[in-house]
Amino acid sequence: MITLEEYKQIIEELLDELPEEFFRELSGGVTVSEALVIPDYAKAGDLYTMGQYQVSYGVRQINMFKGSFDRAYPDADVARARELLRGILRHEFRHHMESLGSIHNSSSLEAEDARRKQAYLDRHGEG
Repeated sequence: MITLEEYKQIIEELLDELPEEFFRELSGGVTVSEALVIPDYAKAGDLYTMGQYQVSYGVRQINMFKGSFDRAYPDADVARARELLRGILRHEFRHHMESLGSIHNSSSLEAEDARRKQAYLDRHGEG
């Protein structure tokens, strides 16, 4: 399991890879929390929220949850963590960019996430 400092360092390095435009109107920046976040619809503690894009009172922010990452990937070394976190972070930035562009259609990440949630619920008899 990587340390909190390693996690933060990886996030910083991954942010440096992104174009400046991605940070437009991301007034709350990117935060790192040690929280373990389990979605309220998870049926067996088998889902974890790794990152979250939110807009609250006009503040746009990305939150990254190390506790969730640790639970899902306890054996990840720094190299594997970097690979996984790159995907998670870019997923959240896609939410940000689509939000800025007011993209809320069937091909949006928001719609894709909703389909994944529904597929999960269907598999667990909730659909």
